Amino acid sequence: MASLLDLCERYFGARNFYDVLKIPKTANDKQVKKAYHKLSLLVHPDRVEENIKAEATEKFKVLGRIHSILSDTEKRKIYDESGQYDEESEEVVMRNWADYWRSLFKEITVEDINNYEKNYKGSETEIKDLKRAYMDSKGDMDYILEAVPFTNCEEEPRLHSIIEDLIKSGDVPEYTAFTNENDKKKQRRKRKWAKEAAEAERLEKMLKIENEENAATNDLALVIQNRNKARANQSDSFFDSLIDKYAKKAEKPNKKKASPLKTTKKTKKKT
Repeated sequence: MASLLDLCERYFGARNFYDVLKIPKTANDKQVKKAYHKLSLLVHPDRVEENIKAEATEKFKVLGRIHSILSDTEKRKIYDESGQYDEESEEVVMRNWADYWRSLFKEITVEDINNYEKNYKGSETEIKDLKRAYMDSKGDMDYILEAVPFTNCEEEPRLHSIIEDLIKSGDVPEYTAFTNENDKKKQRRKRKWAKEAAEAERLEKMLKIENEENAATNDLALVIQNRNKARANQSDSFFDSLIDKYAKKAEKPNKKKASPLKTTKKTKKKT
């Protein structure tokens, strides 16, 4: 089983918890939580396409484990001083990370994600993420589009402009992989993104149809339920009327008749 540090490196390219969350070691609890929320939002299994759900789930678990360590005063102190953490802790092994996430944050809606994307694009945070991705990949645009949130091939002209400004200002070096990218590589990337976009659209349509069918099924179930309830009420009324009818008959006084036994006794007395 891979260690937490190995998983950090595999999924986030860093073996240090603070580097994964992209915060300084001096970050306070609020900053740790905010950084965790930001990253976990991007890889939450319920918020990604089906074709990347498995990897997103693993990333989500790694972030949860990191946060559970850095948000605990004692565990964080040990990690900061020695780089050690309790890999085999029962709490870590048994944790349901989705429940853990929900206990920390409110439910995230599509509107929340859209608003976050709107505020993220063009922000200092996006430029920092773009700069980091550019440096880590030495100008590989494929990697940049994968690493920076809310990016795709349609965003390339805007991203290129930002990186070119960073190069001109001396904030980042000039990499040939970026300035002289092979045309075939560009076309291959565009085909890949177009394919993924088409798949995402197909899944969205299927989900919409499924939701509509479920709604129709629920409506039909409600109609049947109400109909059965009405029939049950009709049956109850019918049986109530029968009970009422025969109960009233039973309550009517009958004319007294001499019992056969008493008649016999009277006859014998006369004799």
